Amino acid sequence: MCNFAAIKFDSMAKNKTQYFCKNCGAQSAQWIGRCPSCGEWNTFEEEVIVREETPAKGRSNATVTKSAPKPIDEVSLQQLPRISTTFGEFDRVLGGGIVAGSIVLLGGEPGIGKSTLLLQMALNIKEAKVLYVSGEESEAQLKMRAARLFAQKAPNCYVLTETSTQEIFKHVETLRPDIIIVDSIQTMQSSLLDSAAGSISQLKECAAEFQHLAKTTGIPVFLIGHITKDGTLAGPKILEHIVDTVLQFEGDQHYGYRIVRCIKNRFGSTSELGIFEMTQDGLHEILNPSEILLSQHEEDYSGNAVASILEGNRPMMIETQALVSTAVYGVPQRSATGYDIRRMNMLLAVLEKRCHFKLGAKDVFLNIAGGVRVEDPAINLAIVAAILSSAIDMPIDTKTCFAGEMGLSGEVRPVSRIVQRIAEADKLGFTRMFVSKYNLKGIKTSDYTIKIIPITKVEEMMKQLFGNN
Repeated sequence: MCNFAAIKFDSMAKNKTQYFCKNCGAQSAQWIGRCPSCGEWNTFEEEVIVREETPAKGRSNATVTKSAPKPIDEVSLQQLPRISTTFGEFDRVLGGGIVAGSIVLLGGEPGIGKSTLLLQMALNIKEAKVLYVSGEESEAQLKMRAARLFAQKAPNCYVLTETSTQEIFKHVETLRPDIIIVDSIQTMQSSLLDSAAGSISQLKECAAEFQHLAKTTGIPVFLIGHITKDGTLAGPKILEHIVDTVLQFEGDQHYGYRIVRCIKNRFGSTSELGIFEMTQDGLHEILNPSEILLSQHEEDYSGNAVASILEGNRPMMIETQALVSTAVYGVPQRSATGYDIRRMNMLLAVLEKRCHFKLGAKDVFLNIAGGVRVEDPAINLAIVAAILSSAIDMPIDTKTCFAGEMGLSGEVRPVSRIVQRIAEADKLGFTRMFVSKYNLKGIKTSDYTIKIIPITKVEEMMKQLFGNN
């Protein structure tokens, strides 16, 4: 039985002024010019908060259980029941579905599709009662969005436009939903505090109250969170510690592709990610991302190379595009989209030293197709191949791909999960794949139709691709 009485709180409290750092959430009794925690200047803001004289009713004892230490071998494992989100990609990121009593924080840029994703999930779930709490949109706005996303009836989806946590808990006690979605945590406000909604103290208190609700009643709670201009979740870092799962919803607004990336997960792996495409009628799952990230052109163009990368545990083929031209403004330009420009400069230095390419007076532009950002070092070999191809204006066969990390001495280093990368390239019809020689220990190349070319130095790849040019 769900203990709904445990989510009521006592409002007996005492006012007090405190100063909080809006960057990291550090607390001080007086104003400080520079935060001693994060080192930022002029980030402390005054807030009138409430110090509870006695523990709020139900909060101190509801989550505390009496237990005794026992050997870990005697602890029994229990299979956590999960509810499907109706999105296979979303279920994968969550570790197999929604866990009862879990609290999930979903962050992302404005307009990226956070509300659309969770509202679409609420509309699709048939076997569970979902309460969608919005502090940013009216009921009419939610209805308009739902009509655009969902053509059928959704009798199990309830909407509530409210920002007071105490009022929300009263409706929760009456409705008894199976899943709660809060959009967004920055708009919520607790009557236990006098500070404004979105302040550091309100964020901590509201998150703690929703955590208490999830743990005492077993209702999973989804919190939508805003992010700062630096791309981090707005609010104190303790917000990420309170929740069970932290998800980042990201993508380029000029492209339709969206990625749900897991940063923290107490119920699954953090190496998974889900890929969606934003369309006029909502988000659609991308089951084979390699097909959409590769150009569908028939002609060969110089400066293009295909890399086999890993996003989480999923292998993907992605196209890298490079343009090398003579610098006309005196100072060579260096630009990279979707890749770390400092890493690109390091690869250019390796080409200068090891391959004797005079790129110091050249403009170099790099782009990762599809608007995604790649951190996998296995893309290094493809980037080098694309730069060389553009520099000498010779195209690379579109059925050739690369998977290897470049060292500072020009050596091609092995990468992880090479078998998965080879299998993905083989499945998509590639005929050649350049990999590190040290990656092939114990691998039978005869098991694949793709021709695997082992190399140890970048000079070997250059000769295989371009001959003596």
